Amino acid sequence: MKLSRPVSWFLLAFGVWSWVIWVTFVKNLIKDSSGLAFDDGHPTAYFWVHLLLAVVSFVLGTVVGVIGLRGVRALRRTT
Repeated sequence: MKLSRPVSWFLLAFGVWSWVIWVTFVKNLIKDSSGLAFDDGHPTAYFWVHLLLAVVSFVLGTVVGVIGLRGVRALRRTT
């Protein structure tokens, strides 16, 4: 399958965007002082659920970004 140039760039940008957003979220989650993420220094269910969401998003963002990168590279080889 051949991806168009705009689709390839969109997928690559989405992968990068996903990493930027979720890295920021995890940093904020770890620094949480509201009591949602940690209770007396121990991680809560809220922390584990959101950490799992972040990890899944890292994986999906990486996969989507790699597909986009491969599409961009393939288009550059054909032109």
